[in-house]
Amino acid sequence: MRTVKQMLEEANNAVPRITPEEAKALAGRADVLFLDVREPPEVATTGKVPGALSIPRGLVEFRADPESPLHDAQFDRAKTIVAYCASGGRSALVGKTLKDMGYENVRNLGGFKGWLDAGGPVEKV
Repeated sequence: MRTVKQMLEEANNAVPRITPEEAKALAGRADVLFLDVREPPEVATTGKVPGALSIPRGLVEFRADPESPLHDAQFDRAKTIVAYCASGGRSALVGKTLKDMGYENVRNLGGFKGWLDAGGPVEKV
């Protein structure tokens, strides 16, 4: 039996964490996909990284798998995926899942607040 703490530790070991400044340097690049894994009400309240794909954590696997009828074409294993959530836990777990699914270039930005505090731009939804 594994605990959430153990799962987060595994995820944080598997998925590199990047700073908001590093993330800002990646924003707008065609080879980078920002992935917001918060729930729709959270995104509606705060906005998101401009151009980010907003998919709640529970649906990411279905949208990322090319074999799934729910697949989203924005997922591309050649891209770097920068995941974030409210505090970094959900994005760490999603990052580990994506790595398990064959996405090699996955990064965890952590919480959206760090992006805001660093002066990152916001797209209202």
